[in-house]
Amino acid sequence: MDGTADALVAAARRVRRNAYAPYSGFAVGAVLVAEDGRWYHGVNVECAAFPAGLCAERAALAAAVTDGQRGITAIAVAGPGADPVTPCGVCRQALAEFGTDVAVLCAGEEGEPVSRRLAALLPEAFGPGSLQR
Repeated sequence: MDGTADALVAAARRVRRNAYAPYSGFAVGAVLVAEDGRWYHGVNVECAAFPAGLCAERAALAAAVTDGQRGITAIAVAGPGADPVTPCGVCRQALAEFGTDVAVLCAGEEGEPVSRRLAALLPEAFGPGSLQR
């Protein structure tokens, strides 16, 4: 990985400490990079009413959109354990709304992260173009 990717993964690992995961114990941190280079952080927030929880990736995406962003270039996701954590299906779909040529850095607490393109994680994604006839 290059220096920027290393820094993104390190930031995702750091921010996951702020996750609110009292039910699953599966704390996740994410750092999203907008087209203009700004970084947006997110963590998962669980809720006793389980469907009301929020994944780290969508929390970071919401922060970026709240700030006026409409394009993303990369996202780093870090979770517990040694194995790299990938975005869930709902997060993949939400990220694809803003482009499928997004670098996705997947990491565990330690070890070497893996890098994938969102298009590889969500082939033939349904997106804004799918609604145009």
